[in-house]
Amino acid sequence: MEKKSISRRNFLKKTGLAAVGAGATLYGPWKHNRVYATATDKPILIGMTSDASGQYANSGASDRRGMMMAIEEFNAKGGVLGRKIKYVHMDTETNPATGSRVAERMITRNEVSFMIGAVSSGVANAISQVAQKYGVIYLNSNSSSPTESGKNCHRVKFVWDGNGTNFAKAAVKNAIDAFGKKWMLLTNDYVWGHNTSKATRKLADAYGAKFVDELLVPQGTRDFTSYLLKIQQAKPDVVAAAVGGDDQKVMRQQVAQLGMGRKPAWINNQQDWPDVYGLPLKNLFGVFGTTWYYKLDLPGVKEFVGRYNKMYPETAMQVPGNVFYNGYMATRELLSAVERAGSTNNIKVIKQLEQLKVSAKDRMQHFDAYMGPNHQMQQTVYMATANDEKAWKQNKNDLFKIVSWAGPQEVEDAGAIAACQMESYADTATYDG
Repeated sequence: MEKKSISRRNFLKKTGLAAVGAGATLYGPWKHNRVYATATDKPILIGMTSDASGQYANSGASDRRGMMMAIEEFNAKGGVLGRKIKYVHMDTETNPATGSRVAERMITRNEVSFMIGAVSSGVANAISQVAQKYGVIYLNSNSSSPTESGKNCHRVKFVWDGNGTNFAKAAVKNAIDAFGKKWMLLTNDYVWGHNTSKATRKLADAYGAKFVDELLVPQGTRDFTSYLLKIQQAKPDVVAAAVGGDDQKVMRQQVAQLGMGRKPAWINNQQDWPDVYGLPLKNLFGVFGTTWYYKLDLPGVKEFVGRYNKMYPETAMQVPGNVFYNGYMATRELLSAVERAGSTNNIKVIKQLEQLKVSAKDRMQHFDAYMGPNHQMQQTVYMATANDEKAWKQNKNDLFKIVSWAGPQEVEDAGAIAACQMESYADTATYDG
């Protein structure tokens, strides 16, 4: 079959994204002026597609800080392939429709070579559909629905966070053994919440759990009273909460006010640092999953925290969290892949990312990590809980303690890998960034 490879300029002509004529300027990721510039005369432009408003605004800010630190470190070394790296950011508003518009504009107007960023899985899916249409590499840095690296996978998309199934595998059996088999689900009513709860239910069913109810919580809920009363009446052993962002902050406050933090037992498959940073210790009940913590006793962690403090001395979050970590790692590995490819050609960079293996030392985790066949970074998953009061009083930033960790093969999401049917290279438009 003939490879579907077209130049940037011809792609724009074919799709009608630019006016072509005497003295015309072509707009898009493949901008060509009348005096054509060589690739080394222009910077590599990255589009940051993270939230600045909506449910995940705080996480979006942390995500961007991670990206910017990685970019700063590469620029300090002279950039990549002799080219400086620049970035442009647009607010995706925790809204899939906005995410689509932002991606379209970044590609066709801002001429980005790559896009990075997401917390909401619905937004990430919307961005990735636009990215695949143009062949633009997109790194989903922080959203974690299993569908992102499953049925919604794409050749151009790479997922850097653990997903709901990974975290559930690390948490569910321990919770059943420790607390009991009578379970309830408390679920944010959108794609990440539904798919995370679905993964939890499937695993808990296999270990003998009995679910008495699932309560769906609309995004933006600020009064959890009716849900918590239903939980009190049902008296489950365990509540598995797939609630994130600002909703989770409110939920935790109200659970603590009702004295429900210890009984029933609470598990959150995943908990992001910006979701809970600065909360009182009493609000940090339960067990949850994460990909990284700034107090891990591993090589490179202290130095990484030091670089964060130097670059962001005024930020309210005085130490980096898992969202920052994922944004940083995604950006670092993208730029490293460009260096290894010796080119910004998207297919060459995609192939480098597909072969990615990173040592535990370089990841600052307990196990080596690798890119899975479904374009999800397979990595260490940690289970954590609130720190004890003595440690917290000594260091108000030390909110968590890590209670266990699992290697990537132990928590692999075989279902997502099987469901991923991504486009071929031949069906992916090619370009040089």
